[in-house]
Amino acid sequence: MTREFSERSGADFFEVRFESIGGLGAHVAGKIVAGAAVLRMNMNGSHFSSYGSEKKGSVVRSFIRLAPADRSIRTSAPIEEPDVIVVFHSGLLAHPATLSGLKAGGTLIYAGQEGDIPDGLQRAPKSAKIVRVDAQKIAFDERSRENAVLIGTLAEAVPELDRQAVLQALEATFADKSKAVVEANGRAFNRGADEAEVMENVGQVDGDVPTMQSHPAWGYNSAPLGGVLPTPGNTAHNDLHTSRTGWMPVLDRDKCIDCGVCDMVCPDLCLVWSTHVDADGKPGVTLDGVDYQYCKGCMRCVETCSTGAMTREAELPGMADDLRIPLFPDLAAAAGEKHA
Repeated sequence: MTREFSERSGADFFEVRFESIGGLGAHVAGKIVAGAAVLRMNMNGSHFSSYGSEKKGSVVRSFIRLAPADRSIRTSAPIEEPDVIVVFHSGLLAHPATLSGLKAGGTLIYAGQEGDIPDGLQRAPKSAKIVRVDAQKIAFDERSRENAVLIGTLAEAVPELDRQAVLQALEATFADKSKAVVEANGRAFNRGADEAEVMENVGQVDGDVPTMQSHPAWGYNSAPLGGVLPTPGNTAHNDLHTSRTGWMPVLDRDKCIDCGVCDMVCPDLCLVWSTHVDADGKPGVTLDGVDYQYCKGCMRCVETCSTGAMTREAELPGMADDLRIPLFPDLAAAAGEKHA
């Protein structure tokens, strides 16, 4: 099937950029969409992904570049001015680079729960089409993956793609798996297409989103002298919340016995303790809570807690901010951050 390019694509390339983190399946999703366009929609296309360290929670970008059948694609450069951006984790919207280059008439699709309107959406163009879908809930309900949900939303939201062709490509990708897997992915895909919500009056930018610098700020001519730390202590400003994929550990203070086992297994040292002196004059420590800025949701604290004080809970919008106990209170206060 031949798909006509809309005016926004300028009858040139139609470009899609997936903004994701490792473990959510953006690379596979990109392969499915590009394969559907080339093999089932009579387009030319290319797909490739960009990784940091290849591990769960690290940033992943996947690029899809499509063109009419009579136009060759002779570039593999990263997509800096996409027609469509698909954000696999709403936490990524906090970083300006996520929406970099989005065209004024473009489409932004993001995975978010009902009522989840991140502040970062204000960086989107006023005239852009913004679509929200609860990919995590749908994937959980259907025993599928969020990538199946999001490519369903993508196939329905943009006229350049044929929904049925993309669904067929998805089913073909997993045809060698069990029938149950194929059917679960199909249900997730269709719910992603049918249950997505178009958001109104969210973007605040006039025209295209400015393109951020794609090349490193430092090269061999401009890097500081070896051994110099231009921003010492910068790990205090690190933020791992995008590594959590919908779940977070929650402390029930009444059940905690302050045994410290959770702290021994925590790889990110995100548990917050305070010291005290008991009635007998002996020093002790108390677990106050979790600083979710540094928690990637590995759940080792939950797995090792002998009293059930640490539990695995679904992360709702704003929940981490409400329950957070800052490791660095002075930094949090200076930034005006909200916490328990």
